[in-house]
Amino acid sequence: MHTDRFPAPTPRFATTVDTALRAAGWQPGRRDIHQAEHWADTLRDHTSPAGHRHTVCAAAVEAWAEFGGLHITAQGPGRGLAPTAVHLDPLHGLHMARTLNDLGRALDTEVCPLGEEPDSRALLAIDTEGRVYALDHTGDWYLGPDIDQALTTLLTGTEPVRLTAG
Repeated sequence: MHTDRFPAPTPRFATTVDTALRAAGWQPGRRDIHQAEHWADTLRDHTSPAGHRHTVCAAAVEAWAEFGGLHITAQGPGRGLAPTAVHLDPLHGLHMARTLNDLGRALDTEVCPLGEEPDSRALLAIDTEGRVYALDHTGDWYLGPDIDQALTTLLTGTEPVRLTAG
């Protein structure tokens, strides 16, 4: 179904994901680098009481510029799980520098906050290669090799891959 409010889906995303993104205010070419730079500065300037600091990587800044600030709600039933809403604001991870640094060491990369799943409070994170993860009370999860796949995983209720030692 095509409406003027939601133009035809881009080939970049499946229809349900594209519809959810557009309903949240995203459109192809969206880029707010000023907000992304503000988040980067805020994260770089924050030091935890124990002295932990965030790293900021280019993949995170690019994801924040395109999708930052969006409150995205799934538009339909899930494939294997219930789809989840997403709020892409890295400041949800402001006080999680140690946790993200620990994950980065375990994965041999650097990890930056990306946002959260509001219902479960899972923290979303992105690494230097653009891979996306979720961290919650049940463990750490791999959502996809890039932000597009991660959004598809979350918004379609596709089961993510659990990260395990070894």
